[in-house]
Amino acid sequence: MPLNLIKLAVGIEDLEHLDKRQKQWRDKKTGHYRHWTRMTPKRDKELLDGGSLYWVIKGMILLRQPIVGFGEDEEDGKAMCVIELEPVQILVQPRVQRAFQGWRYLKPADVPEDIKKGGKVFVDPGMPQKMKLELAKLGLL
Repeated sequence: MPLNLIKLAVGIEDLEHLDKRQKQWRDKKTGHYRHWTRMTPKRDKELLDGGSLYWVIKGMILLRQPIVGFGEDEEDGKAMCVIELEPVQILVQPRVQRAFQGWRYLKPADVPEDIKKGGKVFVDPGMPQKMKLELAKLGLL
């Protein structure tokens, strides 16, 4: 089973807002989305072997994006890690997640399943996100 990361999408309201924000930081050469973080994962080779970044939006794990690379950058004279992501949102079974700082490795037992339809990854949640979040918080989804 691949190693994964989990990260809070701070200030993000919903899936569309995350996608709009990420498009601003799309790498023009590769088309990959780029995310900056202070700490570089030590287990980067394991993450590149099929791992994803799982996003927590408004207290819920809602989606993942496959990790395709790592790079380095600088912000205000400080070294930063750049996580390169496929520009696709793969919806997962919503799960409540308490807040934490930075990113964390996501234990294999805690990885939510992808939402699938007809054996393929399901990209459309089929109901308003607000309703889906409320149902998940109540344990009904």
